[in-house]
Amino acid sequence: MKFALQVNSAPYSGQGSETAYRFARAALQEGHEIYRVFFYFEGIYNALAQSGPPDDEKDIVKRWASLAIQQNIDLVICVSAAMRRGLAQPQHSGGSGVHSLVARGFRISGLGQWVEAAIEADRLLVFGD
Repeated sequence: MKFALQVNSAPYSGQGSETAYRFARAALQEGHEIYRVFFYFEGIYNALAQSGPPDDEKDIVKRWASLAIQQNIDLVICVSAAMRRGLAQPQHSGGSGVHSLVARGFRISGLGQWVEAAIEADRLLVFGD
């Protein structure tokens, strides 16, 4: 089965992000596919490159990035949500696109990526508020 996940909660404000991550790992272990993980609303903080939890806490940003790299999973951050929260800003030096603070393994794109995931996946799951 092919899944698309939407993560709406910040990594340390509740269980949404951790539950989504654990679901993704378990689904992959059972032979399913994670088509895309779309981070929206406060969920965009799961991609904050400067995130640095204490040594005795889980580093969810690093976990997501590692999973994406190992399993070739597309981790997409909503550009509008990222810009609204200061994680990305338009480039003003004549180039197109955005300058961002997004960690390796994640990419910034729009809601069209979520719509495409909804079309391509067998099941959509939303984690967080």
